[in-house]
Order: sequence, then C-alpha cells, then structure tokens
Amino acid sequence: MDRVAGERAADAAGILAGYGLDAWLGDPRRFHPVAGFGTLAQRLERGLYRDDRRAGAAYTLVAVGAPAALGVAAALATRGRPAARFLVTAAATWTVLGGRTLRAEGRLMARHLRRGDVPAARRRLNHLCGRDPARLDEAELARATVESVAENTSDAVVAPLWWGAVAGVPGLLAYRAANTLDAMVGHRSPRYARFGTPAARLDDLLNLAPARLTALLTVAAAPRVRGRRAEALRVWRRDRNDHPSPNAGQCESAMAGALGVRLGGRNVYFGRSETRPYLGDGPRPDFRHVGRAARLSGTVGLAAAALAAVAAYARPRR
Repeated sequence: MDRVAGERAADAAGILAGYGLDAWLGDPRRFHPVAGFGTLAQRLERGLYRDDRRAGAAYTLVAVGAPAALGVAAALATRGRPAARFLVTAAATWTVLGGRTLRAEGRLMARHLRRGDVPAARRRLNHLCGRDPARLDEAELARATVESVAENTSDAVVAPLWWGAVAGVPGLLAYRAANTLDAMVGHRSPRYARFGTPAARLDDLLNLAPARLTALLTVAAAPRVRGRRAEALRVWRRDRNDHPSPNAGQCESAMAGALGVRLGGRNVYFGRSETRPYLGDGPRPDFRHVGRAARLSGTVGLAAAALAAVAAYARPRR
C-alpha cells in the first residue's frame, strides 16, 4: 500500500473509530474541546465586536481559520504515518460529533413526557434548542424536541462526518468551529443582526449538502420507526423548502414524513417569536414520536458514518 492509500485508509478507519467512541462514550464530561473553543471565541468577540458585518466577517475568519489551520498542521504532521493519522482522525471525529448526547436528550424528553412531567421537560428543553419553554404544553414540547432532533442529526452528526470525508481533520475542525459560531452569534437579535450574519451564512453554506443527505437517509430509514419511505419522500419533496432555513426544512420535513406527524407552527424564543409553515401531515407529535425520532437519528448517523468512511477512502489523490 502506497503512502496516499495508507493515509486514506487511516482517515476512513479514524472516522469509524471516532464515530464508535461517540456512540460508546458520548461527549467528554470534562475539558470538552468544543466548550474550550466557545470560551476562546467569546474572548475574541469581545475584542472584535462592532455592529457591522465586516467586523463579523473578520471574527468568523479568525475563529474558523484557526481550527482549520490546526487541522492542516495535524494532517501535515501525520503524512506518511498512518497510525498517527488514524489516532488524530479518530480523536477529532469523536470531539466534533454529538450523536450519543443528542439521542440521550431525546430519550430523556420522551420519558418526561410519557410520565406527564411537564416541568421537568421544560427544564430540559434548553439542552436541545433555544426556545422559551415556559408556556409550552406537552404537545409543543414534543414538537420542539422532534424538530431539534431532526435538525441536529445533520448539525451534530451527518455534517461533521461529511466534512471529515471531504477534507479530513481540517474539515472536521473547521465545520465544528463554524457551527459553534452560528449557535453563539448567528441567531437574530439586536446585538448580532449584522455582526452574526457572516457566521450564519457560512454555517448555511457548509450545511447545504449534509442537510440534504440527512433528509435522504431519513427517508431511507423510515421503516426503522414504522414509517413508509414513499410517504416520507412525498412530504420531503413537498415541504422541504417551506422552512425559513435553507437546511433545517430539509431535515424536519423528512422527519415529519417518516414519523407521520405535522411539525411547524409558532415558535417562541427569548424575546421574539416566529410562525413557520406546517411540515407534514397527521397529528402533532407526542412522547412516542420523540422516542422514534431519537431512534431514527441513530440509524441515520450510523449510515452516514459508513458512507463517510467509504468516501474518505475513495477521496482523490491530492
């Protein structure tokens, strides 16, 4: 096996190993690198913040460019050393994935809702999304959870694997940095309306392909949760572009079709509200659909890991 083939094999094996570590161990409980990045990004924001897009672009360039450069350095340092490349890729993949945590949060919400413990479900919702849970009833809590599981299956699992397959360790680290920035400054608020726009647009761009892959894998895996592929495909094709996000609607409409539920409606955040078109047909989701969404997310993630490993091994010579 020549050097390039050895490196591609190490990348593929590292992606699978990293996925396995996430599935087995979940997120590191202490000293999580993503949390450390968030702390550094907050400090950088304090130094660069101005209420304009140029400042936001500079902030995004530095905050995403630094992890990408670290990934490039790691890739160069492991050239011709497949064992080291495997270890670095596995560690980076494990660091950027959040599949086990996502599924665990979904299952926990399903348990709270099954027991009718609305206060506990409200307290837990912010582990999944940024909506204000104070006035949400069981049906709205279930809907928020299903929508968050659908979107985060792409953000926290499929998209990192996609960029790991396309660009190796630099892709893994750059994607996670961009997605973290979007969560920090990419939302609509008076402070970030202009400053956060470059981060939000970069995240949208990086998720264009992964979100659509997530939707297709969700459609394919619909029988895993007693859904029908034909119905999931029909709903996805009809409703995927009705969401204000160019990517979230892909994942949420496919999930709605696979589960046979209706998503969308009025979302209340802290200080603002949005009314979104309905996605899918059928009843509003309940605790049973929350549990199925978590199970479907796991199946989609496993399929994405297998595809990413194949794509990494087949990556053209550079």
